[in-house]
Amino acid sequence: MEKSVLKIGELAARSGLTVRALHHYDDIGLLTPSARADSGYRLYNRDDVARLHKIQALRKFGMSLADIATFLASDDAQFADIVAQQIAALDQQIRQATTLREQLGRLQQQMRGDSDPALEDWLGALEHMKLYEQYFTPEELRRLPFWQQDARRNANWRGMTEELSSLMARGVPADSDEASALAQRWMETLEQETGADLKFALRMTAMLKQQKEAGEHSPISQKVRQYIYLGEAFMARKMAIYAKYLTADEMRQLRATTSRQTSDESTTLYLNLQRQMDNGVPPEDPTSQSLAREWQRMMRERMGDSPDMQARIDLAHDNEPELLRGTWVSEATVDYIRKAVAACPPV
Repeated sequence: MEKSVLKIGELAARSGLTVRALHHYDDIGLLTPSARADSGYRLYNRDDVARLHKIQALRKFGMSLADIATFLASDDAQFADIVAQQIAALDQQIRQATTLREQLGRLQQQMRGDSDPALEDWLGALEHMKLYEQYFTPEELRRLPFWQQDARRNANWRGMTEELSSLMARGVPADSDEASALAQRWMETLEQETGADLKFALRMTAMLKQQKEAGEHSPISQKVRQYIYLGEAFMARKMAIYAKYLTADEMRQLRATTSRQTSDESTTLYLNLQRQMDNGVPPEDPTSQSLAREWQRMMRERMGDSPDMQARIDLAHDNEPELLRGTWVSEATVDYIRKAVAACPPV
């Protein structure tokens, strides 16, 4: 007789998740079991398992748990569209792999024959191998929406690029309302098309840096990077929002410490805390607590020992969702960090 419900341990074993992860999904309302046994055990039915399948599929696209919850709660959410996107991404990867295979096949035939492969043949093969092996993993390519060649997407980027070129040609300051509004749209679009995957965004940055150091042509000029990516226009918009909550002295402190803060350290720490959350590790866990204390240290360096300033920055994030848009920082991870910090024993 087929079982109609699964206990949490059974579902964890069958799905490859941890019990902690399923507890976390329940705690945040993402996957609530439909029933409980008299003993209190969580019981998952067919609909629960189907929902878990959707959650796991969306996670492979790099969506945060908060974004998945929003997607699944939408009345017009079409999961079939997500599957279609995944198929299209795989088709694109197959085409790229096929191109590389054809180039390698030609090289093999030429080496077996009397003629040596031409320089362009070698360069073509090396170009594709570099793309696959140096910067991206097959898993990343499978789940990134922008890997598809999409006419609407390309038209959108062309439009923003033309708008950016016009601003720069007219000498519009990077901290102007016009420039910061474009920067916000630019970064939000880039975040969406990298599947909101911070690790991939960092890999893209490393790729551009390597191209620059090697003297290679980069699709993004240094002027554009300074205007948009390095924070002049984008950060101006964020600072304008913070200014609604902080004093003039606090804003000067925030601007100064934001410009000199070591991004590599804070990003690595953020990713470690995000990994704890994704693995279902509670904020009170000793490992999470150790990371949270390190986070507190960095915040003190940025804001001094001002709990009032930190509280108003937290309020800004609660009231202004735009502060996180285009930053690859998820609300769920921010909430997890807050809980981990709050659970730290006083020093």
